[in-house]
Amino acid sequence: MFPIHDENPVKIIPYVTYTVMTICIGVFLWQVTRTPEVRHGIVYALGVTPAVLFDHRELPESLVWVPEYLTIFTSMFLHGGWMHLIGNMLYLWVFGNNIESAMGHVRYLLFYLLCGVVAVFAQALPDMDSQVPMIGASGAISGVLGAYLLLYPRARVMIIVPILIIIKTFHVPAMFVLAGWFLMQIVSSVATAGQQGGVAFGAHIGGFIAGMLLVSFFKRRDVRLSIPFVHFHPWKS
Repeated sequence: MFPIHDENPVKIIPYVTYTVMTICIGVFLWQVTRTPEVRHGIVYALGVTPAVLFDHRELPESLVWVPEYLTIFTSMFLHGGWMHLIGNMLYLWVFGNNIESAMGHVRYLLFYLLCGVVAVFAQALPDMDSQVPMIGASGAISGVLGAYLLLYPRARVMIIVPILIIIKTFHVPAMFVLAGWFLMQIVSSVATAGQQGGVAFGAHIGGFIAGMLLVSFFKRRDVRLSIPFVHFHPWKS
């Protein structure tokens, strides 16, 4: 099941969403045009390795490109393969523009990055000695999905579902798509508990919950939650 479009018009041009997508695609093209050895080094130098982040291990000097804390942010713009990139960009393309419209450009950017930070720690804290680097925009995008669930649960989303060799399209409420996605992350996290490497399901779960918790702090005052979760309105605009 893959979302490809939502019936939820926006009144702004989502500059931040487009910029994030452009950077992610540009960085990935830079990655794939390097040699395999350099690509491997990029993941360790710019990805988040919990053991390094928490000073339990040190990278070789040749891989210390930025301070450890900055890898929390650089990791959000790296991807491990074409499907990793395409999947993340598809979800950001479908759901990001409405959240940017609901928050405004600057607050949306801060929200996106903060969800990404929470996602990193949600994945890293349970195993601070892990030497497996984390990369990808999934954690930050998960925050966008959590916010969308509370703001636009009834918005119709077009999804494609492969059935054997036939691809079917359906229009379903966003709440079913996003709640189903979140449930899948939880089930997958439990099923893969204790395994090294693979998909960072903890980051997905942490980012999604962060998005639900933070959306009230970042949305504009005139935008109401369709599903009440946290009520707070600090912004005047």
